This record gives sequence, C-alpha cells and structure tokens, in this order.
Amino acid sequence: MQNLFSRFVNDESGATAIEYGLIASLISVAIITAATKLGTNVATTFGSVSNNMTSK
Repeated sequence: MQNLFSRFVNDESGATAIEYGLIASLISVAIITAATKLGTNVATTFGSVSNNMTSK
C-alpha cells in the first residue's frame, strides 16, 4: 500500500497533461479573439467598399 501511494505522489504525468491542456486552451482563446477582431474589421471594410461602389 505504501509503495502504491509513493508512486501516486511521484507521478507527474497527469500534471504535465493538465499544463499542456491549459496552454492549448489559452492559445485557442487568443486565436478566437484575434479571428473575431479580424472578421469585424474585414466586414467593416467590405461594407465601406460596397457603400462607396453603390453611391458612385
């Protein structure tokens, strides 16, 4: 029983997997934020171009 408990305490593979998961989630949040901002800017630009083309 003591051997099992000491192996459990010394095992760091679960902590590493959690760290990688947190890093991946932070990167995905950054990508989603950037894509949303870029999409808004592109939509505004195309709307401006469309308005200028129809008014002239």
